[in-house]
Amino acid sequence: MALIELRDIRKIYDLGEVRVEALRGVSLSMEKGEFVAVMGPSGSGKSTLMNILGCLDVPSSGSYLLDGRDVSNMGKDDLAQVRGQFIGFVFQGFNLLSRTSALENVELPLLYMGVPRQERAKRALDALRLVGLEGREHHEPKQLSGGQQQRVAIARALVGGAPLILADEPTGNLDTKTSDEIMDLFENLNRTKGITIILVTHEPDVARYSRRVVTVRDGLIVSDEPMEKRTEIEKEGECA
Repeated sequence: MALIELRDIRKIYDLGEVRVEALRGVSLSMEKGEFVAVMGPSGSGKSTLMNILGCLDVPSSGSYLLDGRDVSNMGKDDLAQVRGQFIGFVFQGFNLLSRTSALENVELPLLYMGVPRQERAKRALDALRLVGLEGREHHEPKQLSGGQQQRVAIARALVGGAPLILADEPTGNLDTKTSDEIMDLFENLNRTKGITIILVTHEPDVARYSRRVVTVRDGLIVSDEPMEKRTEIEKEGECA
């Protein structure tokens, strides 16, 4: 059974007299353990697609099965419960609490889940070790580099044990070297821990870390290819 199954997903926004069809019939399947990059120009619908995948929004029509469970028409409370159970989020802007230590930032999802304090601390420390930040647990975000802040954000996404991470332009605020380090970390988590990763990016160099590239344009999926095939096509174009 696929982890994600989208069937004819449509999303329409009514903005006064303007009706915007952000997604126009998207069908997509993703298996557990995949590493998928979602690409597309601004206004293509990729952000709307990610919001639906992340249970932050619901489709106007169509169905979305997450691990076999239909989440298409759930209310806000049920969606919040699904997010807490299945999905970890990593954003471009890190979204860390500025006057809170790395450890406390990572503990936050566990606090909402009602996990006891001692267990929260242990699991948060384990997550920070996993992303290479052992010894930095008591530093606040302002005491950490951009790359280290993103590692804290990744640890926070991991700490609840969610099998799926959605990363929205996670290297957008980082230099090239740090971006490569963060993408190496995602690749390692996918390979060694079996975590499913869906990455939104407009950068081909970042997308190359994935194993599959889905391209969205005008609210539709216009290509869905293994990274190996996409790389071969790009090389052929360079040689032409």
